[in-house]
Amino acid sequence: MAEPGDRLLAAWCGLTRLAAPVGRLIVALRRRAGREHPLRWSERLGIQGEMPPGPRRPVVWVHAASVGETMAVLPLVARIAETGVRVVFTTVTVTSADVAAVRLPAGVVHRFVPVDVAPFVDRFLDAWAPRLAVFVESEMWPVAIARLHDRGVPLVVANARMSDRSFRRWRRVRPVIAAMLSRVTLVLAQSPLDTERFAALGAPRVETAGNVKFDAPPPEAPRAAAAALAAAVEGRPVLLAASTHPGEDEIVLAAFARLRARVPDLLLVIAPRHPVRGAEIAALAADLGLAVGQRSTGALPRPETAVYVADTVGELGTFYRLATVAFVGGSLVDVGGHNPIEAGRFDAAVVAGPQLWNFRDVYAALVEAGGAVLVEGEDDLVDAVERLVLHVGERGRRIAAARAVVDGYTGALDRTLAALRPFLAAAGEGGP
Repeated sequence: MAEPGDRLLAAWCGLTRLAAPVGRLIVALRRRAGREHPLRWSERLGIQGEMPPGPRRPVVWVHAASVGETMAVLPLVARIAETGVRVVFTTVTVTSADVAAVRLPAGVVHRFVPVDVAPFVDRFLDAWAPRLAVFVESEMWPVAIARLHDRGVPLVVANARMSDRSFRRWRRVRPVIAAMLSRVTLVLAQSPLDTERFAALGAPRVETAGNVKFDAPPPEAPRAAAAALAAAVEGRPVLLAASTHPGEDEIVLAAFARLRARVPDLLLVIAPRHPVRGAEIAALAADLGLAVGQRSTGALPRPETAVYVADTVGELGTFYRLATVAFVGGSLVDVGGHNPIEAGRFDAAVVAGPQLWNFRDVYAALVEAGGAVLVEGEDDLVDAVERLVLHVGERGRRIAAARAVVDGYTGALDRTLAALRPFLAAAGEGGP
């Protein structure tokens, strides 16, 4: 007799068959709001149009949600493609599709993932007939998981993580998540805590592989553009506020306004998590009487520029290279922090707020080694940045400590690929 979770999952998949008109309406509304690609929106309905040319090969489906996951998984996608299979890589957001168009390896095909409605998912699976599916991080789509399982397609969740909030939420509906996870062939978790949580929720096979984001360098601007930026800021200390969210920009700007009296030539670069907010952040800076420039307009920082808004995609690594001090955002608001490894890799002194549950283990290691400074708010941020900019010795010690911690977190890409090899070998057996 089927378990309650299995019955609920089957009922949900059946309900989505009846709700296909609602799915089409959702896509239409998102398209009207500019949140779907104006020419490729039908891919969200599973419609694939003309298939790419070339010899038929076994297909591996890799899915990542947005820009951060896309950038992290690109090296893994390249390694999978090198095995000779055809990779179809799906994402949700238009911005991630723009990144994929520029950075995907040759031969890898990008598509927008179908909305998780059974007819749309089936249409996609019929067109591509994948032999293996790899979902990245926390992408848990019940219909896609169920339909892959029904077709006998192995599903691996790579770089898997389970936040505190998600774990609390899923525990309340454990029969449902257990039914979903029982259909996942392998979970490759980022940390021992993630491994424990996935196992507790019912995943039959979980291994700790580490976080592939720690192996993936952040994207950088083309060489000529990077050289122009370096020349424009030469000789000035740079405070980079990376991956900021609403509510944080105001704190950073207020702290910077105070810092200017102590470090007059300091340049603040704000790289928001969502570049579409660039104009909004520029207006906040202008309201404080600060001379501001926007990267998206093509402007370079000038000697009189106080705040430079890096509202572009694919250049964060370049700004980390230029940074004297890097405040890693998502940590002064209720987001849980972002990846500090990138700052440590590029030899910027790392500063972050107290809300760090997304990268709890990494920050704990950084703080213990003296490789990061944690701040509670504006006052602490002013003091920490002033000290790290003006005291070269302390900054150097903290950068060296962060670098040592970062080096200890690499290797997840190789471990993930090793775990995938048996599945890739099986996918390639028997031809296309």
